[in-house]
Amino acid sequence: MIVLDTSALLALIFNEPGSKTVEQSLSDARLSAVSLSEAISKLIDRGFTLDQARATITKLPLAIVAFDTELALIAASFRPATKRLGFSFADRACLALARHSGATALTADRAWGDVDLGVVVTIVR
Repeated sequence: MIVLDTSALLALIFNEPGSKTVEQSLSDARLSAVSLSEAISKLIDRGFTLDQARATITKLPLAIVAFDTELALIAASFRPATKRLGFSFADRACLALARHSGATALTADRAWGDVDLGVVVTIVR
């Protein structure tokens, strides 16, 4: 199982380096609802309407996973190790889902390789 980070999802949407790796992982991919919100926000920042952003993401074969109390606690536990690296809440939510699911986290953010949170991370570029 794969959990996509927002950066990996945006690489796919904008056909950036690493997009092929993300595309090949879609059949087994999950996305945290927190990452969904972040991705839609970033698409809106780039000129998409809310409806366009939602349609762009929902046409992809992704399972959206709700962010619950257990994931919130895991994400919070990652804060001390990730604060100095500038990880966002959405980054930690993605990593929490990956850890909870025993999945691999897919990201385009190289800083993720600098911390060990007990999560397998694949950096797509």
